[in-house]
Amino acid sequence: MEAAARSGVLRHINLSDSSLRSNHKTSMSCPRTRHVLLAYGHSSKGPRVLDISPLRASLISSSESSDKRNGSLGGSHICGPIQKRNLNGQAFCSVGVYTYPGSGIESLSHTAEEKIGVLLLNLGGPETLHDVQPFLFNLFADPDIIRLPRLFRFLQRPLAQLISVLRAPKSKEGYASIGGGSPLRKITDEQATALKMALEAKEMPVNVYVAMRYWHPFTEEAVQQIKRDRITKLVVLPLYPQFSISTTGSSIRVLQSIFREDAYLSRLPVSIIQSWYQREGYIKSMADLIEKELQSFSKPEEVMVFFSAHGVPVSYVEEAGDPYRDQMEECIYLIMQELKARGIANHHTLAYQSRVGPVQWLKPYTDEVIVELGQKGVKSLLAVPVSFVSEHIETLEEIDMEYRHLALESGIENWGRVPALGCTSSFITDMADAVIEALPSATSMSTSSNTSEEVDNDLVRYAIKMFFGSILAFVLLLLPKMMSAFKNQLY
Repeated sequence: MEAAARSGVLRHINLSDSSLRSNHKTSMSCPRTRHVLLAYGHSSKGPRVLDISPLRASLISSSESSDKRNGSLGGSHICGPIQKRNLNGQAFCSVGVYTYPGSGIESLSHTAEEKIGVLLLNLGGPETLHDVQPFLFNLFADPDIIRLPRLFRFLQRPLAQLISVLRAPKSKEGYASIGGGSPLRKITDEQATALKMALEAKEMPVNVYVAMRYWHPFTEEAVQQIKRDRITKLVVLPLYPQFSISTTGSSIRVLQSIFREDAYLSRLPVSIIQSWYQREGYIKSMADLIEKELQSFSKPEEVMVFFSAHGVPVSYVEEAGDPYRDQMEECIYLIMQELKARGIANHHTLAYQSRVGPVQWLKPYTDEVIVELGQKGVKSLLAVPVSFVSEHIETLEEIDMEYRHLALESGIENWGRVPALGCTSSFITDMADAVIEALPSATSMSTSSNTSEEVDNDLVRYAIKMFFGSILAFVLLLLPKMMSAFKNQLY
């Protein structure tokens, strides 16, 4: 979620319903057993946050070393059981590929006869100040961002309209400070080009597509181009290292909906790389950047390595079973193990940024930790944006401006920031390897009658809901001005 959308608007994120609790059904497979099943099911009260129950989601690992505590990075995937805080009491392996039920796993030897596509998933961002308000509307209209009770779901879009109008002026200030818009599309396009070239260098010609969740090119636009190009096998690669229901999960939900309703797409063999934070190439690439930035300090050994990750509401993790926190902590552990293997033993800490509204988000919070570090006498701080692979408003404005200013005010004298991975060659090469590894597991997504969302075919009832919802949104929009005018009359 773009940082400029931060405010006190998410007062009713509701993930407490039992229907939102994920049912992880897993068996550990690394390194010998190759398949790990992970499923999010239904309940009688409705769909879960991330519904992949119509699918059999196989998590394919290619690791040759599974013990997360031995610091080994010997395989293409580093796959180890994460058991630190799985609230369902199950172990799960979070690195892998979703595959869909179909005719079975096909041999990679057939790829020369096929037309392969790679779909990159990302958040999206407004490219101009004029785009800010509609971008915010798309963001808050996502039920994975604001989860309304079933009775009030017809208010989703009117509420999103209200929030976007109220938030737009402040958000525009943030985007204006970084040049008038988000650079995310440009950078993601560059990553797509670099990935295409890396795969071609490995003798695998592909078409690479970009699908943004909340701005152009939207997922629907990318999927239509995939159809026009008659792609015969597709690998979906989210540009989020760690899985969360609010990022990768939200994009997968949209893809499921599109594919389910299209005869051609429902037969298209697909593999979804659901997370890749444990991959050797990613870990080494992050360690390379940290090691390089540490050398810019006069006393590198005294620098605190400060990992700042995007936060999610605590309810996502504790009630909906989101693996994000466990994956993030595992990711930090692996990066620090790699640095220690290079003789770098700096102290480090992890905090979460970009919280929205009064609900409780993952702690500790980045701004609070910065103040505490200053009070404890830390003088040198290196910020590492660990959940971002591209520069955007959360790195360029929130970290580089807000947090840097806060750090200097808090007594920290030396500030540095590790750049996002972008098109770093080792990172792109590893993503190319991930695509190649995912291809053999691509199978068709069959059309399912068990949809994850209820379809309201009653157009009259829908029109009534939208009519009254729009009236309510209009009243709420005018309410602050009306209250202000009333107070002025009193005084």
